[in-house]
Amino acid sequence: MKNIGYIIALLAITAYSCGRITFDMRGASFGNEKTCQVVYFENRADIVNPRLAAQMTDALKDKIQSNSKLKLVNSNADVMFEGEITGYSVQSGQITAQNRAETDKLTVTVKVKYTNMLDSEKNYDKSFSRFHEYPGGADLSSYENQMVEKILEEIMEDIYNEAFAQW
Repeated sequence: MKNIGYIIALLAITAYSCGRITFDMRGASFGNEKTCQVVYFENRADIVNPRLAAQMTDALKDKIQSNSKLKLVNSNADVMFEGEITGYSVQSGQITAQNRAETDKLTVTVKVKYTNMLDSEKNYDKSFSRFHEYPGGADLSSYENQMVEKILEEIMEDIYNEAFAQW
């Protein structure tokens, strides 16, 4: 009987030390929705990354196609995503004794309106924001593409979960 306790403790420690646990949203709940429209996300941020609007729109379409059975259409969809990029900013982090920022932070904010034509209780209109840090004082362009890709991936997960995973 004592061995069972040790085994359970060992399994718990092993599971905890293996890193982040992720949940696959492929099992998200869909009612009668069969079609989806993603309207092009305009970039209205003060700082404009010229590729971000297309990346954002394509990333959301890819997320929906790879995680649902919804068919993408250009009009008369059962569900629709529309919105705009409202923020793209760089901020310095904590200052060291040498008056240098230890890290800088790139933040992207997106306002999304989700409309479910079949169930208006699922509609939402809200902002999603994510950031990533990079070495303070470093040239943003050296890290920007990789960070934007990660940020968009996280924002897409948030948008998708808000629409289809009512926990």
